[in-house]
Amino acid sequence: MSKPFLGKTAIVTGASSGIGRAVALTLAREGAAVVVQARRKERLGELAAEIAKAGGRALAVAGDAGVKGDAEALLEQALAWSESGGRLDIVVANAGRGLAGGILGSDEQQWQELYQTNVLGTAGLLRRAGQIMAGQRSGDIVVLGSVVGRNISPFSGFYGSSKFAVGAIAEALRQEICSKGVRVSTVMPGIVVSEFQQVAGYNAENFGKSIAHFGKLLEPQEVADGIA
Repeated sequence: MSKPFLGKTAIVTGASSGIGRAVALTLAREGAAVVVQARRKERLGELAAEIAKAGGRALAVAGDAGVKGDAEALLEQALAWSESGGRLDIVVANAGRGLAGGILGSDEQQWQELYQTNVLGTAGLLRRAGQIMAGQRSGDIVVLGSVVGRNISPFSGFYGSSKFAVGAIAEALRQEICSKGVRVSTVMPGIVVSEFQQVAGYNAENFGKSIAHFGKLLEPQEVADGIA
């Protein structure tokens, strides 16, 4: 099997489960040395061990994507560990969290934390990664948005607003650094079956019945394959 990312170093945030985990495994399988970040240290270690067992190379850096210092530490460790001589080739900004309910029904006490992770944390990572890649005049940044960031849903209205913001930030960055050889892509999946729904507070009553007519939903691996 060809390995198109051989010699490349990739960062994947939110890698302990769902889309992030699938992306990390897929990039590693296709040759990348992968730096994975998430808050759940034990799961992150298990992921790195799984990659190593399959013959890949991985570095686990536990941290919170919404904390600036953790993002800085992630980038510093990735550059020091890099397969490509202190270069950073791929950043997949996947970390984020959901929140069930619209503007009237969602838990207002969680609004600030959601924006800290989904918007400010992502923006900070994109800013620093963009500076690094613009300096080396190459690189790929992939931002995980959501279809509800474009087609706002009453079932996840506040969460959707955060993904609307992330899409705008990614597009602004793309226009700012595309002339320096850096590509910025936003991926907007539909509904993906993972732990995300449970953590966000979705259940059969407030979410499941409304999507039952859609038929088969996306799996994390399908999104990972598209990103790769």
